[in-house]
Amino acid sequence: MTYRTILSTLVGAVLCGALITSANASEYMIVDGTIPASLTGKPGDPDAGKQTAIHRQKGNCLACHVMPVPEEQFHGEIGPDLSDVGSNYSEAELRLRLVDPKALNPDTIMPAFLKVPTSEVHKKFKGKTILSAQEVEDIVAYLMTLKGSYSQ
Repeated sequence: MTYRTILSTLVGAVLCGALITSANASEYMIVDGTIPASLTGKPGDPDAGKQTAIHRQKGNCLACHVMPVPEEQFHGEIGPDLSDVGSNYSEAELRLRLVDPKALNPDTIMPAFLKVPTSEVHKKFKGKTILSAQEVEDIVAYLMTLKGSYSQ
């Protein structure tokens, strides 16, 4: 192989890798404390969003929040009750709260669900987000349906 062939192959591999990475990475713009644009360009599925939100290894929202999901036990009380969240926030506001809550409150303990962690994490989670962009959109769609009070 010539030097030119090796260099061309390396440049091609790097460019291909960059394209694959950016195709999988969610890009978003924060505007006035919101992420106004959908992360996927597709509407979220509220039914899938509910399942992701209550899944103990995905959204795990019940660890910190009371939700109108009486079939699930052990609702948390660290975060606010989400029973009426769809009446209080827009999709754009909820999207930012899921993607990167520290952008709004640097002291929050809520995790960023669509941001690659910058601190030390187990090697199997390195470079990965908690949720996919579509899962975030699904949870946002579900949360927008929560417009009534609920008590356990």
